[in-house]
Amino acid sequence: MPILERHDTGAITHLTLNSPERLNALSDEMLAALQAELNALKIDTRIRAVILSGAGKAFCAGHDLKQMTAGRAQPDGGKAYFKDLFDRCAQVMMTIPTLPQPVIARVHGVAAAAGCQLVASCDLAIVAEGAKFGVNGVNIGLFCSTPMVALSRNIPRKHAFEMLTTGQFIDAAKAVEMGLANKAVPADRLKQETKALAETVAVKPGAAVRIGKQAFYEQIHMPMAEAYAFAGSVMVENMMHPDTREGIQAFIDKRNPAWSQ
Repeated sequence: MPILERHDTGAITHLTLNSPERLNALSDEMLAALQAELNALKIDTRIRAVILSGAGKAFCAGHDLKQMTAGRAQPDGGKAYFKDLFDRCAQVMMTIPTLPQPVIARVHGVAAAAGCQLVASCDLAIVAEGAKFGVNGVNIGLFCSTPMVALSRNIPRKHAFEMLTTGQFIDAAKAVEMGLANKAVPADRLKQETKALAETVAVKPGAAVRIGKQAFYEQIHMPMAEAYAFAGSVMVENMMHPDTREGIQAFIDKRNPAWSQ
């Protein structure tokens, strides 16, 4: 069985971390498979939304600690291996926001350390009511510095710092309250609710979502005046697209639009 499964249903791609015996840890093999699929999705104009989930009893437990321990056997004590590992992990996380398609994390069980980072890196997240989230590396002497980057861009800084320094887990309701997740649902409705969100996104005009997602991440760290100037130029670009003309005319004509892409 592949370590990362992909299947497409219409315009929606389903990516499943498929290493349940290791709690879907972000091993070297998992990171390579994720990066390859994300790169493929970046140029796949057929796909409008992506659902990312985990097989077995957990979403993702973070990095593969057994592999990391083995990396220490190298002559430099593993320093080069660890730098490469964290660079590769960061590249996966940074690729997700650059995809033209919204990526929805479908989370059950545990999302820990780099697994929590993966949730925070996705554009949207629907979580089971029993799910737990933590950046708990501090409990084993490893401060979750790279997960911190995504986490601190999702939730208020004092909440993020508390999670990072205590290593304590939060539940699904708290994850929604703090902004790490969009919605918590009963476990038996997790697939249905995530599918419904993906379908809602997937029927929107692809060009508008692609333009908007890129602009969202570019403007979010700009000063307000700069952000408005940038967003205005994006609106102009969007207005020039044939689908925008079609959408406006369809609204005026009181009919369903016929999207070109």
